[in-house]
Amino acid sequence: MVAIDHREGYLLSYPLEPDATEMHRLAEAVVERAIAFVDELEEHPASLAGISPEAIRDLQHRLLSPPPEVPVQTLDELLGRIEEAAAAAVETAGPSYLAYIPGGGMFASAVADLYARATNRYVGMAATAPGLVALEWSVVRWLADVVGMPERAGGILVSGGSIANFAAVVAARERLGEEIADGTVYLTREAHQSVGKAVRLAGLPGRAMRVVPCTSDLRMDVDALAEVVARDRKAGLRPFLVVAAAGTTNTGVVDPLEAVADVAQAEHLWLHVDGAYGGLFRLTDRGRAILAGIERADSVTLDPHKSLFAPYGTGALVVRDVDALRAAHAVSGHYLQDLDAQEVPDPADLGPELTRELRGLRIWLPLHLYGVAAFRQALDEKLDLALHAYRRLAAEPLLDLPWPPTLSIVGLRVRAGDTPTADARTREVLERVNAGRRVFLSSTVVDGRFTLRLAVLAHRTHLDRVDEAVDAIIAAARNVSRD
Repeated sequence: MVAIDHREGYLLSYPLEPDATEMHRLAEAVVERAIAFVDELEEHPASLAGISPEAIRDLQHRLLSPPPEVPVQTLDELLGRIEEAAAAAVETAGPSYLAYIPGGGMFASAVADLYARATNRYVGMAATAPGLVALEWSVVRWLADVVGMPERAGGILVSGGSIANFAAVVAARERLGEEIADGTVYLTREAHQSVGKAVRLAGLPGRAMRVVPCTSDLRMDVDALAEVVARDRKAGLRPFLVVAAAGTTNTGVVDPLEAVADVAQAEHLWLHVDGAYGGLFRLTDRGRAILAGIERADSVTLDPHKSLFAPYGTGALVVRDVDALRAAHAVSGHYLQDLDAQEVPDPADLGPELTRELRGLRIWLPLHLYGVAAFRQALDEKLDLALHAYRRLAAEPLLDLPWPPTLSIVGLRVRAGDTPTADARTREVLERVNAGRRVFLSSTVVDGRFTLRLAVLAHRTHLDRVDEAVDAIIAAARNVSRD
């Protein structure tokens, strides 16, 4: 307990500046618990299934209490409260998370973040931390190289795909000048919802978005794209941006990037590729073949917190022309006049954030510590695991697999005589599998049909857990069909 001088109202000691002994105590207590957490991940329940809503509400109410005027709990007690809060969650850090798009959480990235936050460098301007901004720029340049962009390319590390898509739309919008109301954007119904949100945040009306039809394989219909662009030009509108997907969140399907790039080039459209989920599969030979054409994009969204296994909050936008990004985002103020320009760009000039955290270290350290080959091997494993799951599930007569995996997402449904029955049984399979709390799956709607998704991407997910998920799905499907 820290004493207080009631006459002055100041603390007699100043705990905000702990000495070396206290810093060791704080760090060691947290690291010990973090290591224990990771070490036990394989046995963690996969989801919140089985925990009553009343229990969740009780937990939330207990955790909503305000901080005390003076400390009343020890560090150990407070860490216990944090652990209690963290335990009541879908286990996104473990091998059982096969829902939505799995995230990362490498321990080496956590170590990098501890250092980044303790040193607390300001990295909005290169002049205030030239070394760290250069380090982060090396990560950005490497990401641009991965997707095949030229040496002059660059970009910005952001909090995730939503901000990356927003920054890309804002950069593309510059082609319209000051009057933007007649600009038009082209995307499919399979585009991530953050793209439409980005268009609205960039000041364009909802009517600016054109939903291009998909072909039967859920990819952008390039002929339809060319037709709707031509129709809009004839109507006096100004087409300026087309957004293609390098791995949709729904199904993992990749748009025909080469053909879309041909239309974009012919029509002078900015081509943005949302590769938040799938873009970094270009590290693999199969990924490069599947994603052919992504290198022709003007901008590409990538999420290292997905396919580079970094912690949540690690996104990227890479662009062919850094000046286009700077033209859309650079601002300044008189109070910054003392800062000299550096060889590497100011991150604040390339995105919406001025004050920003150092995100590059959590990617840079693992890449240098383990080497790029380790990440390539991990992504190749995920492609193999998805194909393995697909083949096993496709061999089960009770299941219908509507598409082969393009990358690492497998979709499936229960076969039944009519669509409502099939949808109901598929939903019940999902509920039964998730109720077991060994794996966590999610669902979507594809062509009006309830569809179960198995997404393989977490770096801790290996063959044993994928086989366990497949076994659970097949067992549930058989039980549902008998009931």
